[in-house]
Amino acid sequence: MDAGTLTLADTALTDVNPVLNISIFGLFVAITLVIVLRASRNTKTAADYYAAGRAFSGPQNGIAIAGDYLSAASFLGICGAIALYGYDGFLYSIGFLVAWLVALLLVAELLRNTGKYTMGDVLAFRMRQRPVRAAAAISTLAVSFFYLLAQMAGGGGLVNLLLGIEGAVAQSVVIAVVGVVMIIYVLIGGMRGTTWVQIIKAVLLIAGAFVMTVWVLGLHGFNLSELLAQAVERGGENGEALLAPGAQYGIDAMTRLNFLSLGIALVLGTAGLPHVLMRFYTVPTAKEARRSVVWAIALIGVFYLFTLVLGYGAGALVGPETIEGAPGGPNSAAPLLALALGGPILLGFIAAVAFATILAVVAGLTITASASFAHDVYANLIRKGAEDKVGEVRVARITALVIGAVSIIGGILARDQNVAFLVALAFAVAASANLPTILYSLFWKRFNTSGALWSIYGGLVITITLIVFSPAVSGSETAMLPNADFAIFPLSNPGLVSIPLSFLLGWLGTVLSKEHNARKQAEMEVRSLTGIGAEKAASH
Repeated sequence: MDAGTLTLADTALTDVNPVLNISIFGLFVAITLVIVLRASRNTKTAADYYAAGRAFSGPQNGIAIAGDYLSAASFLGICGAIALYGYDGFLYSIGFLVAWLVALLLVAELLRNTGKYTMGDVLAFRMRQRPVRAAAAISTLAVSFFYLLAQMAGGGGLVNLLLGIEGAVAQSVVIAVVGVVMIIYVLIGGMRGTTWVQIIKAVLLIAGAFVMTVWVLGLHGFNLSELLAQAVERGGENGEALLAPGAQYGIDAMTRLNFLSLGIALVLGTAGLPHVLMRFYTVPTAKEARRSVVWAIALIGVFYLFTLVLGYGAGALVGPETIEGAPGGPNSAAPLLALALGGPILLGFIAAVAFATILAVVAGLTITASASFAHDVYANLIRKGAEDKVGEVRVARITALVIGAVSIIGGILARDQNVAFLVALAFAVAASANLPTILYSLFWKRFNTSGALWSIYGGLVITITLIVFSPAVSGSETAMLPNADFAIFPLSNPGLVSIPLSFLLGWLGTVLSKEHNARKQAEMEVRSLTGIGAEKAASH
């Protein structure tokens, strides 16, 4: 490694070229808009808008799932966490990856066989339609909104970090631009256009991470041990802590419980995220749904292995002091590493990929939320199932416009908030309100409407209440409200408490109700396991 590389690393982000970064990002937007416009020619029916006409293959959908799942937090946040905390930072990668095994083994194929477009379809199959569809729509909108806030707020931070634009007004303008582009994707292309955006973004992100990983390893003789040794040396007094647990979460009982709670929410929350669940409906068969998850696991797993090298590479080539002192703190690790390796051009590419990541994720979230409202609320509650596919798609587009506007305003207001808190809230709500209801519906014959309502609404109320009174909101310097202190719940993430309570509420609500539709339950069991009848339902 030459002295020039080290010097470049130590210059932090002073060599940022905003014009170059914006130009590369603009090129990405232009190319994807052309693709979205071409895709929109085939978006005519509800199945086209919600599920891309079920025309994507398993591998294509798997790549799109990776594009939907690998958010800016995955790329920038985990690289920064590994660079500063080593072992503890990599635990995030493990949690996000292991979560897909839950989705593959318990959810993907059965959901594809049972539903049409949304989680509400699965629940309403064997229960009273109106109350469970309303509950499913509220839960979907809640999770999507919190995740959207996190992505839009993260976008504001990226503006300062990667474009060198400072000031609240300038950051707000860029958040609005990102939101408008996202709305265009969804309005014009529907799920088909959004899927292609996610595929392109996934290829760019994984390719960029691969190039940087090989580059970092090449500088260290393709010897991981040498890379780790240099990261330890560059870390100074705290360098040895990078290779052992405890650097971020500590080793006392409460911090271990805190991390366990976060890990449970991450592992179980993924299988309850509405925008992930909806991707299973874009493939023609249950076999393709299963293949898509296998592809997603492979791509996401490889990517998270890249983050291990990139995180330690940033620690070795840039150094923790430089990372912590740069705009964006830990989130600057990957961009600083790109600057150290390839200068402003590689940094410009990584900046564009980071913004593309936000665009792809928010587009997926927006179409999921709009589909849930249009399909569950408008089509099945307001019109009581009466056929109106043209009107349903129109309502979905109007809803996407409203959600986009709300997310822009929310992103601007949450610009300076703790993004990790917002992401953790989304995962905790998904794991507490959605997953118990889905698993009970698929696997418990006795489960009924009362149990579904108790687990969804109970999970929502318990999760949000515990987070409001947690250290994530008040009582610490890193809290959402650092000057207040009403943290009476000790854990930053409520998953360890809220998830078991939600399962308990689902059971309790069920056993206290006498409702039981044995015929519909038997039909759902046959369909979920065999797929018989699923294709006919999906075509309507």
